[in-house]
Amino acid sequence: MDGALGHRPRWLGSPWVRGLAAALAGAVPALTFPAPSWWWLAYVALVPWLLLVRSAPTYRRAALDGWLGGTGFMLAVHQWLLPSLHVFILVLALLLGALWAPWGLLVRALLGGAPAAAGGAGRRYAAALVLVPSGWLMVELVRSWEYLGGPWGLLGAGQWQVPPALRLASIGGVWLLSLLIVAVNTAVAELIARPAAWLPAVSGLLVCALAGTAAWLWAPVPHAAGTVRFAVVQPGPTGTPSARLARSEALTRSLAGRGVRLVVWGESSLYEDPADRPALAARLAALSRQTGAELLVNADSPHAGRAGIYKSAVLIGPDGPTGDRYAKMRLVPFGEYIPFRPVLGWATRVGKAATTDRLRGTRQVLLPVSTAGGLRVGPLVCFESAFPDMSRHLAREGARVLVAQSSTSTFQHSWAPAQHSSLAALRAAENWRPMVHATLTGISAVYGPRGEQIGARLGTDRSAAAVYDLPLAEGTSPYTRFGDWAVYGAVGALVLAGGYAGLRALSRRPAPGRR
Repeated sequence: MDGALGHRPRWLGSPWVRGLAAALAGAVPALTFPAPSWWWLAYVALVPWLLLVRSAPTYRRAALDGWLGGTGFMLAVHQWLLPSLHVFILVLALLLGALWAPWGLLVRALLGGAPAAAGGAGRRYAAALVLVPSGWLMVELVRSWEYLGGPWGLLGAGQWQVPPALRLASIGGVWLLSLLIVAVNTAVAELIARPAAWLPAVSGLLVCALAGTAAWLWAPVPHAAGTVRFAVVQPGPTGTPSARLARSEALTRSLAGRGVRLVVWGESSLYEDPADRPALAARLAALSRQTGAELLVNADSPHAGRAGIYKSAVLIGPDGPTGDRYAKMRLVPFGEYIPFRPVLGWATRVGKAATTDRLRGTRQVLLPVSTAGGLRVGPLVCFESAFPDMSRHLAREGARVLVAQSSTSTFQHSWAPAQHSSLAALRAAENWRPMVHATLTGISAVYGPRGEQIGARLGTDRSAAAVYDLPLAEGTSPYTRFGDWAVYGAVGALVLAGGYAGLRALSRRPAPGRR
């Protein structure tokens, strides 16, 4: 496969076949996420896409291969949205897939083209091991903007059940995992494309292997600081809202006498705000007294004195609402609001897009749980658990436990529930804080401060109340302390490389008056 212009399979000569191949190659990494969870595939999943892009006969074709591959990736990662968005998911995938077009240009520039002299090829391939992963990370960073759908399907998130990877996440977050995964894929692609230029590729693989080994052996770890007993109430997928509330109450009563300090209900567990409904507040307060625990419920409703509907985590004590609450800040585009509704409102006619826009909260808060000695809990709602910065902020502010309240009932029989619950493992490992992922209909799960699973998960077929002894931890993880340094490093590498390329281009210009 030496050289981008030669030895290409004949079938790649058709632009349509090549486009389909790019889309399929881009879709392969989706298999690393739950439900398949083929985490090991991540380290070669990008290789077919990289080889295809590097073989592009022109830069324009490389950009198109990047775009179509990105479209395939977004469709595969979000295929569970198809019943809700119908044809609109293709529009979204094409728009977001365009973010990979510049990455395609970068791959073609560093891995493709005619063979260079040995020294030049070595330098270029060594640069590719840094710049191709950095370019990928820029795509992940841009598409993580909440208005573009948020950081769902970051490549590093597929490593949620791999202890060495979770240790790396505590150092540089999910961003560091994505960087290393793309670096390994780039090195493998180099070995396949140009075996003669093996030195930078093998060196890159060794560096990645040594980084993982060093993190596993010598990276700091959280210090144990006792346990606290929490419970998750998952009423299950069937029944009306009132029937679900009654089932949640019955499941909560079953926790009496078990030493639970906080009972967590899922997202939208209430459609009335207990602060505005005295009868409902009294029922919930009675549950708190019976169990000896405070309740963290979630109200998808208006709140007195505030126009519009909020999704709020509300803390309930023995005397009713404590006044401590958190309103969801980052909303799901089209699921909870429609961006530019006057223009895109037609989405409600072709799918299950939001008919009414939810409103945003203004700040993150910590909730002190009095029945747990004032233990401070950091609440998140739904896909806010996908945002590394939100969990990190809560940990920096003093949260001892992270709690995400979620509901994926619309996507009950898809990959979405498993993929969503897996994100809690990463957030726990990144910040050395146990995390509770509580849902209405599954999958509910709990993870310790190293990202290790605690107890059994509650699947989408369960209606249950489960008790967990959460291991608490002391200390501040490197990621919590230093933040997104991997992202800043990637930006710096790309800026330096761009500046170097610009200076070289200027130096090659003929002097005025010369030919």
